[in-house]
Parts: sequence; C-alpha cells; structure tokens
Amino acid sequence: MNLKQKIFSVICLLSVSLFIHAETDVQEQAEAISKKYIIADLHVDVPYRLKEQYEDVSQATESGDFDYPRAKKGGLDAPFMSIYIPASIEADGGDSTAVANELIDGVEKMVDQSPDKFALATSPGEIKANFKKGLISLPMGMENGSPIAGNLDNLKHFYDRGIRYITLSHSLSNHISDSSYDEKRPAQGLTDFGKKLVTEMNNIGMMVDVSHISDQAFEQVIEISQVPVIASHSSARHFTPGLDRNVGDDMIKALADQGGVIFINFGSTFVSQKSIDSYDAYKKAVADFIKDQGVASDSEEAKSFTKTYLEKTPFEFATLDTVLDHFDHVVKLVGIDHVGIGSDYDGVGDSLPTGLKDVSAYPNLIAGLLKRGYSEQDIEKILSGNLFRVWQQVEDFAKK
Repeated sequence: MNLKQKIFSVICLLSVSLFIHAETDVQEQAEAISKKYIIADLHVDVPYRLKEQYEDVSQATESGDFDYPRAKKGGLDAPFMSIYIPASIEADGGDSTAVANELIDGVEKMVDQSPDKFALATSPGEIKANFKKGLISLPMGMENGSPIAGNLDNLKHFYDRGIRYITLSHSLSNHISDSSYDEKRPAQGLTDFGKKLVTEMNNIGMMVDVSHISDQAFEQVIEISQVPVIASHSSARHFTPGLDRNVGDDMIKALADQGGVIFINFGSTFVSQKSIDSYDAYKKAVADFIKDQGVASDSEEAKSFTKTYLEKTPFEFATLDTVLDHFDHVVKLVGIDHVGIGSDYDGVGDSLPTGLKDVSAYPNLIAGLLKRGYSEQDIEKILSGNLFRVWQQVEDFAKK
C-alpha cells in the first residue's frame, strides 16, 4: 500500500468513526428528549386487543404493540386508549353502547390493578400531574360514535366516564356521519343528529375527531364546530392519492385554519402507496385462489397458499423515513403547530413500518426529526404541545 492509499484509508476510517459518533449523539439526544417531555399518542388500540385476548399489559407481553415496559422504554406518557366499536355491531343491530362501557371498564381495570404504573386522565392538567409522579396516563377516545345511539344523554354519560374525543364514524356510515370507507353516503355528510352532536360536543368540552369520516362530513364539521377539531389517527393523502381515509391538502389547511391538529398514523398502508399496492396485490391473489379452487377462506388450502405467497412476495413495509415524510408535508403545508402522533399501535396488525414496530420506538421517531432539522421546541409540540393547546381550547370554550 503506497502513501496515498494509506492516507485515503485513514480518511475513510475517520469518516466512518465520525458518522457512528454523530449517529450515537443523535440517538442519545432523542432518548433524553423522550424522557424530558410528555409523549402523547392519540390512538392506541389496547382495549379491544385485550377484549379479544386478555393479557396483563402491566408486564411484558409476547403479542401486541403496547405494554408497560415497552412504553417506559419509549418514553410514552399518555397513550389515548381507543374505545373502538366495530361498525358491524351497529349494522347487525347489536348494543354498541354496552360494548363501549365494557371497554371503558377494561381501561379502569388496568389502572385498578396497577396504580403504581397507570392512571386515568381526563385533562391536560391531569396528564401533567401524572407525568410528575412517573405514571403513564390512560386518557380515552371513542373510535366510532355509534354508542351515542342517537341520544345526547349518552354523550354526557361517556364524558363522565372519561371519553375526551369521538371519532364520529368508522368503516361504515352510521347515525352520525358518512364514512370515508363506505361507498354509500346516505347523509351526504353529517346527519341532522350528527350536526347537533358536534355542537353538543363543543358545549360539553369533548374533541371532535374527523378521522374516518367522508370529505363532505369533514367540511360540515369544520363549518359547525366553534373550536379546533382533530384527526386523531390519519396521514397525508398527498402520498396515497386514492385513500380517502387520509386527509387531503385542502382539508389539512382547513383544519389548521381553525387551529386543529392532524395526528399521523404509522400504519404502512396509511403512509406508503407501495405498501397499499403490495397489500392489494396480496388480497387479490388470495381471493382469486379461493374463487378458482372453490375453497373456504379459512381452509387449509387457503392458509397454505397465503403462506407460500408471502414467502415469495413479502409485504412491502413502509419505513421510518416514510412516516417522517408525512410530518414534513404537514409542517411545510401549515406549520409546526398542527401535527402530532396518532400511531394506531395495536390497531393496524403487522403492518407497522421498520423502525416503528411498537411503543418502545418513539426515540427513533424523535431521532429522525432531529436529523431533519427539527428543533427541540418543535419536537415538544409534536410530542404533546399541540394536543394540549387544542384540548385546552376545547375545555375553555365549554367552561364559557
């Protein structure tokens, strides 16, 4: 090796060393930020997960995206427990109000069994007080307003039980609002009752959540609501043009003009068109096989085909950078004051992006934001500051 080669080799080694040190410094800074500030996540589907298969999430669990040890590792302080009501319950004539109460009972049980780890929270002040005590707050939001059941007394009931936002509809249009997923739009937006409900939510101090609802319903919510509204777990439609479930640029601007916040969903099929295409191709292949072979969807033949297909054509996961692109897009569009975290952990199955696989991964998100030039002050707003501002505005209006 001649002198030039030796010098080049030394320079390469120094560059690699500096890069590793820089990466380490950013990750350490991210870890410190995750512990310094309150991290609030607007949508974590723990309650329905435990309804389907109970686990003690105060301990490490083998399944799911959330448990206490992983939450503490990630710095998660206020995961909104999603009181998720499948649209099929109302559609099939079931008692969604009873299911909602059962799920709230489950959240209260988590706190009762582990008061040294979890605490209920119904206001920004309570979350901040719990943070000082080292407790993870469990505020609640209702995903799908079907438990209101056309009775405004139920709104007061669920407010008293701790619900602080309602996603007006879910995968089907309901008695409140049309759904973005439902080709049938019987109300052409909000129903008459839905319009009254939005006003009463303002009056009682409950945040209105526009995730899942149709564009027309969104426009009507913006027109009716006298306080900022939220999209608790949606991403930017800019990257997924055919996915109405996400929020378009004009909608993000309207949300921001009113002071609202969009909380970014992490699911691969919410943030990546490639992931959507990959999943659609998989679904089509399975459906075609079932039809061609004349077998049931849960048959051994179908299961075998699915396994073989995924081995040959793995699902294309989104990445941390894909998710960060959504944060960047919203910030460039309307500013840092209108974006937050709505991961949908425990609600999007195995589709979570690389680098954001469970609730221990918030420092990865923070490190990514730091690398993209976000200041610590900016990051604090994303982690919880923007939520607290909107939530306080909603509470202050109700007090008047």
